[in-house]
Amino acid sequence: MKKFEFNFKTYLERLDDLDEELEVELDEEVFDSSSITPELRAERHQYFKELFRLQGELVKLQDWVVHKKLKIVVLFEGRDAAGKGGAIKRITQRLNPRVCRVAALPAPSERERSQWYFQRYVSQLPAGGEIVLFDRSWYNRAGVERVMGFCSDEEYEEFFVTTPEFEKMLLRSGIILIKYWFSITDDEQYLRFMTRINDPLKQWKLSPMDLESRRLWEAYTKAKETMIERTHRPEAPWWIVAADNKKRARINCISHLLSQVPYEEIERPLVELPARVYNQNYLRGPIPADMYVPDVFAPEEKL
Repeated sequence: MKKFEFNFKTYLERLDDLDEELEVELDEEVFDSSSITPELRAERHQYFKELFRLQGELVKLQDWVVHKKLKIVVLFEGRDAAGKGGAIKRITQRLNPRVCRVAALPAPSERERSQWYFQRYVSQLPAGGEIVLFDRSWYNRAGVERVMGFCSDEEYEEFFVTTPEFEKMLLRSGIILIKYWFSITDDEQYLRFMTRINDPLKQWKLSPMDLESRRLWEAYTKAKETMIERTHRPEAPWWIVAADNKKRARINCISHLLSQVPYEEIERPLVELPARVYNQNYLRGPIPADMYVPDVFAPEEKL
């Protein structure tokens, strides 16, 4: 067996991993790197260092969840452009999608609208050894459905009667329920909306419903306040994430999430790569050149 050594190629491989992380950030913050101040560069370095540390802890939590067959549900709510998706992306980035998955349900179908309101959310709940992150949840009824008139007054009131009982049922079934509201200011949402409008790579994020939510800022504020007042209970509290600063919001949210589930590091067995079987009669067949994807990436210096 070949002896694996950490060399320059290994270093480049690790840089590629870091580049993927940076690409996620640059997707949201496109700027001329020459304009980065030393203070901003230091802040970003500190952010990435802490993010990578917390993601390592999330892997430990994942192993513990599988080991103990825990069931975790995390709700992410907030205004449009509040940063819910970015936080979810950083949480799931290094986790096994078979253990930690995201539930982002579309608008209900005609059939689903005739069902018990919570029914389509129940089908997304975790089994033992799973974590489910809801990118918006059953609280749609207390928010967008209320403001946009997609539910009646009777359905709205019934939601507040049923939700505490529904969540108590989840808790009694052994589910760990954590609820986050990402809070941003009026000015910050305006800035993020304008950034999306002027960025061709982000315009797809703005739906007509998003634009209407901007116009109805005050109505959404009242709906949010009512929702929290009527569903913030000791057994299933709301946690507010101050989200005007995206990086700070992500670090704070992940750190808090880790604090909500006592976990321990699971010792992994030593992994050894088995020796490859070599067959003297084996010949690798030729691949026609026209089957290869064209090599369009041509950096000035190939390493």
